[in-house]
Amino acid sequence: MSLKSCEKVETNVYALEISFEGDAFKAAVTKAYTKNRGKYNVPGFRKGKAPKHIIETYYGKEVFWYDAIDAEYPALFEEAVKEAGIVPVSAPFEDEIVSLDENGFTVKLKVTVKPEVELKAYKGIKAEKEKVTVKKAEIKAEVDRALEKDAKLVAVEGKAAKKGDIATIDFEGFVDGVAFEGGKGENYDLELGSGSFIPGFEEQVIGHKVDEEFDVNVTFPEEYTEELAGKEAVFKIKLHKIMKKELPKYDDEFVKDVSEFDTIADYEKSLEEEIKARKQAEADRAFENAVMDTLCDNVIAEIPAVMIEKEIDNQINEFDYRLRSQGMSMDVYLQYLGMDVAALRDSYKDGAEKQVKLRLALEKVAELEKIEISDEDIETELKTYADAYNMPLDKIKTLVAAEDVKADLACRKAMDLVKDTAVAGAKKKAAAKAEDAVAEEKPAKKAPAKKKADAEKAEKKPAAKKAPAKKKADAEKAE
Repeated sequence: MSLKSCEKVETNVYALEISFEGDAFKAAVTKAYTKNRGKYNVPGFRKGKAPKHIIETYYGKEVFWYDAIDAEYPALFEEAVKEAGIVPVSAPFEDEIVSLDENGFTVKLKVTVKPEVELKAYKGIKAEKEKVTVKKAEIKAEVDRALEKDAKLVAVEGKAAKKGDIATIDFEGFVDGVAFEGGKGENYDLELGSGSFIPGFEEQVIGHKVDEEFDVNVTFPEEYTEELAGKEAVFKIKLHKIMKKELPKYDDEFVKDVSEFDTIADYEKSLEEEIKARKQAEADRAFENAVMDTLCDNVIAEIPAVMIEKEIDNQINEFDYRLRSQGMSMDVYLQYLGMDVAALRDSYKDGAEKQVKLRLALEKVAELEKIEISDEDIETELKTYADAYNMPLDKIKTLVAAEDVKADLACRKAMDLVKDTAVAGAKKKAAAKAEDAVAEEKPAKKAPAKKKADAEKAEKKPAAKKAPAKKKADAEKAE
């Protein structure tokens, strides 16, 4: 192989000219003949038994040239970009064979490469960090949850249902007098006031007694399924029974039953420590996210669109894998949301762009800091993969390239460096109050028919940013 030329023709795009000639090309043609001779029929010879020169005489001397090119091209391209010192981010394009004969060929092509990256700063990044405190109300909320979990249900006799009761109902929904799919249920236990049904539904059950039959009039939310969104509906209800929760007494005996502690004081102290540890972890993640956001903002680079599109592909493929693992297809998920693939891809665009920026930033940090990854580091990481996927180490090594692991570990160390040198500042009071106000907002109410639970479970909410390590999809699929 000979790299005849490599020239930058536009931002992040290089034009290469590669030749493959002489004995190497002739050997590739002979190899192509050996592999493909069975495709050709030649009179007087059994299929696949005709000599090379006979097939070339019958079908033309160039008959195996293109097979040879197809076989050798990927390796030639890889060798050429290494020699040129460029890092492709996509397959070559506008490739054209400019000369071809029995002595070899020359091909011209273009390739999109990783952008040149500058970082305004990566050490000493400043970000707000919340000071963690635990309020008595938070401890009480944990205690209340424990009491609720241990509560008993007792029947309500002769009284109307009230907020907090659990009503067992039959219901059937009608729009314009016609029953709709997914709008019927029998012996459904509904906690009144839980907000799990359409707005206004539960409030109309309150005040009714056992064995009563009545109508509930509601309007479906605009963000509901397309066929019902914004429509008025009537639900026919029959109330079978009413239950109420009877909470246990909160004393030392209760504490002994539900924990390893003997007294309320010790129990609440442990709850305080658990809450503090949880909030501290959340504050740490939020701080790290803010640091990484700033790092991304400090990236100066013209990022090729293909890099973002490939990251969108990766994220959607991962999401599709999670959906299928839960027994749902992407098509069904999109139907639930009333979206098409284009809209789904668009929803991933901002996150994908940030992830690409983060990877480029960390690679630049690793370069500037001359971060080294040893063979032992790589071996240890591959063993971790093998344990995680319960696969032999040798199998993992065939699925995950050592160079990819090396690059990922370098990015991980770079991320640790950025986080360790970051400077935490006190969170501004106004921002903290605003977040508290948001946290106190009630969650949106759900509807009783055609719930989107499966789709919502499958959709992964982005929590703390992760190191943008190369995905281990091949290992996952090989399980």
